[in-house]
Amino acid sequence: MSDAKSPGEGIHPPKREIFDVPAMTNTDNKGFVRPVQTYRVTDYGLYMSRTADHPHFAHLETWLLPSLGLRANIFGFRDADYRPGQRLYLDIGEFTGPDADGRWHATDWYLDLVDVTARPLELIDVDELFDAQAAGYLTVAQCTRAVDIAANALAGAARHGDDVQAWLDEQVGERLTWLDRP
Repeated sequence: MSDAKSPGEGIHPPKREIFDVPAMTNTDNKGFVRPVQTYRVTDYGLYMSRTADHPHFAHLETWLLPSLGLRANIFGFRDADYRPGQRLYLDIGEFTGPDADGRWHATDWYLDLVDVTARPLELIDVDELFDAQAAGYLTVAQCTRAVDIAANALAGAARHGDDVQAWLDEQVGERLTWLDRP
């Protein structure tokens, strides 16, 4: 008997979240609704800051950047030895908003980019992207777009000396602010 997985085996549907600015809540892909401490709407995206009840992190900051196809995250890790040096974690996908009710929507397209201090940006979960397409969760066009978004971010960070934050700031036309970087 083979241990090899069939295409799409064990792959989950795309993760979808709702960022309800008027209600000051964030609904995750499992339907859990969490209170949000801060939302900030700009002409280029949405910033969110909230506590987290995750075993590895106590706080989450997120920028949804629709025109870039990126969600930039900073996790407030509980243990400094967990993912040491990780600064930003970028989800690739489709991010829209606000809708008529003031809500923003995120659909994760599986690919992620990890920003670790003093290292080039790292692309991960390519296998999940292929499995999702094979399972019918993403179209070929969505997968192509995901790869284009990743390539653009990787090249942009490289042009800025592997400083993805500097590249993001350039793309939006101002400094993206975080709790530790006003």
